[in-house]
Amino acid sequence: MNLKNETGEDLEIEGMIYEMGLAARKAGRILASAGSKDKNQAIKEASKNILEQKSSILVANKRDIETATEKGLSGALIDRLFLDDKRIEAMAKGLVEVAELPDPVGTKLSEWDRPNGLKISRVRVPLGVIGIIYESRPNVTADAGGLCLKSGNSAILRGGSDTFNTSSLILNCLKEGLVTVGLPPEALQAPQTTDRAAVGAMLAMSEFIDVIVPRGGKSLVERVQREARMPVFAHLEGICHTYIHENSQSDMARSIVVNAKMRRTGICGATETVLIDRNAANNMLKELTSDLINSGCEVRGDLVAKSLDDRISLASDTDWTTEYLDSIISIKVVDGVEEAINHINDYGSNHTDAIITDDRDVADHFLNQVDSGIVMHNTSTQFADGGEFGMGAEIGISTGRLHARGPVGAEQLTTYKYVVSGDGQLRP
Repeated sequence: MNLKNETGEDLEIEGMIYEMGLAARKAGRILASAGSKDKNQAIKEASKNILEQKSSILVANKRDIETATEKGLSGALIDRLFLDDKRIEAMAKGLVEVAELPDPVGTKLSEWDRPNGLKISRVRVPLGVIGIIYESRPNVTADAGGLCLKSGNSAILRGGSDTFNTSSLILNCLKEGLVTVGLPPEALQAPQTTDRAAVGAMLAMSEFIDVIVPRGGKSLVERVQREARMPVFAHLEGICHTYIHENSQSDMARSIVVNAKMRRTGICGATETVLIDRNAANNMLKELTSDLINSGCEVRGDLVAKSLDDRISLASDTDWTTEYLDSIISIKVVDGVEEAINHINDYGSNHTDAIITDDRDVADHFLNQVDSGIVMHNTSTQFADGGEFGMGAEIGISTGRLHARGPVGAEQLTTYKYVVSGDGQLRP
């Protein structure tokens, strides 16, 4: 039996996380000064390793899927765990794209001269050691690892138990890439346990971990925000909206909504609520409802929506604050853009919200007034993704207001310092 501390956590696990933090800090100092060529080569080697290990990764993933199915996980959650040839190839491609991005480290953000002759510049530097706590998606291991390497940060990645086997193999591919170019493999580590005590130990380890990035369900993110002793990049939920303005093209609006909801229902950028102007509802709601139902989606709506189409079941108050992550959507009829904006700002999660309209002035008003990390015009909320933004990949979508907001890529994993140069100046 392992010894316990006063909170009941395993001292053995605390010790393991401490040693990982110590090693991560040492490795991070080396990685922070590594050249772009070595970092990029390590990431490309990792991509190559993933493709070469594809068969082994698929076998491990099948084992994880079987375990998740036995546990009774929903189809949407299992889809998050699932890998096939296409998804593995996309993961590897994403790493190459990260490697080919400009290196943010060392970039001069600004520079200026003072009257006394001092030269001052603001320069990007790595954050340090990043703790990443995530559930489900094994591709996060590759995305997060690649982005941390690119930005000169070391990382401790604590993936979910549901993808332990898959994520472990992917992490090994990344570590082998580091070794190939002579960089310390301790720059990327993962606790070799599925015990949740590892999460608590990471959240308490502020002497080594500089920032925590949680990526998972509401309960996980709430716990991290509540217990972390270091800054947190987080989004609590992805309650995303698509608003159909009365001046919009029916075919465009309907196709966007179906894609935004049904392309992949289990991702945080999936639209959960449709807001539709009364005039637009009179003209297209029945067709939109048919499109959604024919795609396998359950449609819930307010009294007005239900009165226009009896196939729509009546929504409850909780529907407006629910991240379904499933084939369910809620529809509310509104009287104009102001009501739509107010609903989003009251019920949304500051993640991603879209407007469908041909009126540029209305679109600009919506984009300016909706308080979300990502706002969109005439496109699907499913594009809320770092890879789709040309960032190669992302660690997650941050809905906070400090430091990073929206997709968190390599650039967002840096901070800055001031470099001051003089020629003997003394302050009077």
